[in-house]
Amino acid sequence: MTTSLGKGKVSIVIPCYNRGAMLREALASVERVRNENLLEVIIVDDGSSEADTIRILDEATKAGYSVVSQPNRGPAAARNSGIRLAKGEFILPLDSDNRLRDVYLDEGVSLLKNKPNIGVIYADGEYFGQKSGRWHVQEFKLLSLIRMNFIDVCALYRKKLWEEVGGYDEQIICIGLEDWDFWLRVARRGGGFVHLPKIGFDYRVESGAVLGRAFPRYAEIVNYIFNKPEMARYKLVRETVEELRTWRVLAPARFIRKLWRNARGTRKDR
Repeated sequence: MTTSLGKGKVSIVIPCYNRGAMLREALASVERVRNENLLEVIIVDDGSSEADTIRILDEATKAGYSVVSQPNRGPAAARNSGIRLAKGEFILPLDSDNRLRDVYLDEGVSLLKNKPNIGVIYADGEYFGQKSGRWHVQEFKLLSLIRMNFIDVCALYRKKLWEEVGGYDEQIICIGLEDWDFWLRVARRGGGFVHLPKIGFDYRVESGAVLGRAFPRYAEIVNYIFNKPEMARYKLVRETVEELRTWRVLAPARFIRKLWRNARGTRKDR
């Protein structure tokens, strides 16, 4: 339960596994946009082994940040550990290699305070590193989210939603799409999503990024997510959409035969 201290306030949670220099950039970006809505910054050291990172984490502790250490268990578990300790009513995850803008702590907090039907605020991003330009994110449609993820982990949401869905899935078979799984479960619980068409964070692009490594197992990840019992309806929606897309390119006679087989509940082609 949120304490009076944390009501209407934000807890930023930053998982960190090595790469301490990037963590410094992330923290500097937080300080540039810090305002009265920010209650705390929690850094979760996910088993870092690099000497420089360990030193930087020690510096962060001395600077007043809350630093929690755990054995390496991946970003989902690290976020869960930090959010579990968070005192803020609102949660804002930030990857340690990205940078924060002021949109979430300003407009995002105001929206969540004044509109209780909104559960999640997400914004556009700005690429930096090996890619530049704006990441234009689409307006929210549940069907679109069921088909693919378009919301970065860096989004502002109510902690009670995290509690209701049981947090991020720590057993997901490949790092990189645990945020998609989380957003789907939040949507299933009725959490309202709102897109702010402004830049909320800077997204670092590197060769060999985690998401890039996830794609070779994309089909396996999708099966894992949508084979969960609570995802049965979303799975049916995905399968129906794919069927409709396929039927559009079938010859008319074949299209009718397939409809007839489905109506009869048979699978054998005649």
